[in-house]
Amino acid sequence: MQEYIQKANVLMEALPYIKEFNGITVVIKYGGSALIDEGVKCTIIQDIALMKYVGFRPVVIHGGGPEINAMLARLNIESNFHHNGLRITDAATMEIVEMVLAGKVNKNIAAELCGHGVKAVGLSGKDANLIKVDKYTPNGDEIGYVGKVTKVDTSLLNTLLDGGFVPVISSIGTDEKGDTYNINADYAAVHIAAALQAEKLVFLTDVEGVRLIASDSTTVASRLSVEKAKEMINAGDISGGMIPKVKCCIEGVEAGVPNVHILDGRVEHSLILEIFTKKGIGTLIEM
Repeated sequence: MQEYIQKANVLMEALPYIKEFNGITVVIKYGGSALIDEGVKCTIIQDIALMKYVGFRPVVIHGGGPEINAMLARLNIESNFHHNGLRITDAATMEIVEMVLAGKVNKNIAAELCGHGVKAVGLSGKDANLIKVDKYTPNGDEIGYVGKVTKVDTSLLNTLLDGGFVPVISSIGTDEKGDTYNINADYAAVHIAAALQAEKLVFLTDVEGVRLIASDSTTVASRLSVEKAKEMINAGDISGGMIPKVKCCIEGVEAGVPNVHILDGRVEHSLILEIFTKKGIGTLIEM
């Protein structure tokens, strides 16, 4: 009997959040281990389906770096990266990127959501001119078909959301000439969330959140203001690979998204644990 009472208490803890968040738009950047670990992947798909059933309007945007690397290796095409971590994308590589992201990964996620009774639709940024880009040349360096988002047309997304569908978007866009570009999925998610005026933006990552003390995994901050996050970056308390992740979150908040979450995508049901429990498991960054 105690086990059933505990389950009921869990549901009651979630009730205020379900009431508060009913009808809100949530953009979920889906990547990292959550995308390749089959056990975790299953729970994330279940979480997104549950969010949809209790009244959220989820929008999923994904990358797929490991899958791209694997396909390039199968075709004996070398993977090369700029020092800032972006993939150097020549024409041959771009063709593989589009095939893997818009074909395999995108449709698999949509199919898995549909398998849970959710009406999911797989898209790329090329559909309905969803994501327009300019060629990105960091510090003047040539890195090929890598795009920087200039515009997001939300008309198709709003039509789908209003119709009860869950859009699943691969991080590919086009420039004004119609050429196809690879886009950093984190920043694509920021632009999509801002354009949709989403209430929440969630990054599923391979870190547990923002640590107040970098070397101590027990010091993950449950909430962090933009001002505090900037102070920590300037002081060196946030360093290395965490800097671009946190800067991306800051950009999301400053673009008008009230709540931006960094979650550990390696944890089963991380979305539900963060959004529907008092303590949460990641870091919420807000103004």
